[in-house]
Amino acid sequence: MQSDVAVIRTVFRSDLSDDAIERYLRAEQPYDCAGSAKSEGLGISLLDAIHSDDPTALIGLPMIRTCRMVRAAGIQLP
Repeated sequence: MQSDVAVIRTVFRSDLSDDAIERYLRAEQPYDCAGSAKSEGLGISLLDAIHSDDPTALIGLPMIRTCRMVRAAGIQLP
């Protein structure tokens, strides 16, 4: 059995106003996701940085780590 943890640090802009956040919430309506900020949509405009060795983990399954685990299990990937 394999397990792994993808650590991601997101840095939100320090100059975000309440008005900017409200505009984002009205436009994106991101209430169905963790933190109510979708980095794959308009939410990326709220961020200054994303730090991770597997940025795919921020929006779902960490694909870089998953591929590594699949290869470790002996399954060949391209």
